[in-house]
Amino acid sequence: MGLAIVGVSHRTAPLEVRERFVLDAQASANALRQLAATGCSEAVLVSTCNRTELYLRVPDAQPEAPTLGARFLSDHAGMNEHEAERYLYTLYDEAAVEHLFRVVSSLDSMILGEAQIQGQVKSAYERAAGADVGFTVGPVLARMFESALRVGGRVRSETRLGTGAASIPSAAIELARKIFGALKDRRALVLGAGEMAELTMELLRGEGVHDLLVSSRTEARAREVASRLGVVAVAFERLPAVIGDVDILVSATAAPHPVIDRGLIDRAHIGGRKRPLLILDIALPRDVEPVVGEAPNVFLYDIDDLSQVVEGTLERRRSEVAVAESIIADGVREFWHWYRGRNVVPTIRELRGWAEQVREAETRRALQSLPHLSARDHAAIEALTRQLLAKVLHSPTTRLRESAAEGRDAQVLEVARYLFALDDTVLGSNGDAHGGKREQ
Repeated sequence: MGLAIVGVSHRTAPLEVRERFVLDAQASANALRQLAATGCSEAVLVSTCNRTELYLRVPDAQPEAPTLGARFLSDHAGMNEHEAERYLYTLYDEAAVEHLFRVVSSLDSMILGEAQIQGQVKSAYERAAGADVGFTVGPVLARMFESALRVGGRVRSETRLGTGAASIPSAAIELARKIFGALKDRRALVLGAGEMAELTMELLRGEGVHDLLVSSRTEARAREVASRLGVVAVAFERLPAVIGDVDILVSATAAPHPVIDRGLIDRAHIGGRKRPLLILDIALPRDVEPVVGEAPNVFLYDIDDLSQVVEGTLERRRSEVAVAESIIADGVREFWHWYRGRNVVPTIRELRGWAEQVREAETRRALQSLPHLSARDHAAIEALTRQLLAKVLHSPTTRLRESAAEGRDAQVLEVARYLFALDDTVLGSNGDAHGGKREQ
């Protein structure tokens, strides 16, 4: 049994490739159902604008699980396996654990220290743990993700890794400031009503933008967000008329295909645009066709472009990386100690069960030969024998757990089972051990 990650990220693939691997919440749930149907015991699928990763527990009986995961991701992206292997990576065991901890702590993000990734991973974990996909999270991945989220929280609270504005929406707003200067007199339109869109609107309001519009393919959702944030909702079909009258357009929908093409921009700018239009496409898959950037007075930037905007902030954050790495290393070590220790738990349980049988039998025999003792005396002898047994077993069980954490469990378990005759000892009715298979 092992752990594995199969995935693609901004480190291995450009934007136009990453967007082919993206799965929304419903597609992720369907993917987990499919994986469960193949016999995969535990799986979590994380899909964000910068990564799509499949986290797997690989049973001994299913060593091909990572290959099945890679095949699934390749098929979803519309690639053959040979084409996809240029972008996909596979990590195993401790390297997989460390990778997840770094992802949740935002050390592996395109923008170091960005805040959204922890919530995105938590949502993916909760989705996989939900009944609607058949509980594809078991004890191992549950412990792994909960430990990672706890470590991510420590990194955020104990370091200054998140200091300064350096999320994708904040980078978009910073770029708008560089182009326009003060934004308070500008008119802005945000497409989308999800977390990224809402964060963008809050940042724009913080910059003093009062003329702020929101539109979504689901009009009711746009109206709900508009009412809560105090902005104006615009019907999606009115985009050509509205776009022609804004300075800043931020697009952050969850559409599987572009929602803004060159034809829409041309219709919005009949007669020619007289002032610049800044379009910030922070969606993945992208919302805006690249050719839109060729339109007169239109300046188009996507999420890869935005990573260059916050270099100064990132330089300050990099000074905190060493502290974050130390916290992550402690977390990985703690999880790995627990994970490896699971290999020796059955033997420890068996050893304690056998020893308790011996204790009970010997204590019962001793008390039968001392009929004059009171109930209080009986209780004292019971307590004494239990304490003695606990002390005798403490060192062997501790050493077994330590051997597992050090990767020596196979050899040590073999010796322990031989020394205590756990494989061929049965307890007689009088408490004596003798040869033969133990009863199960």
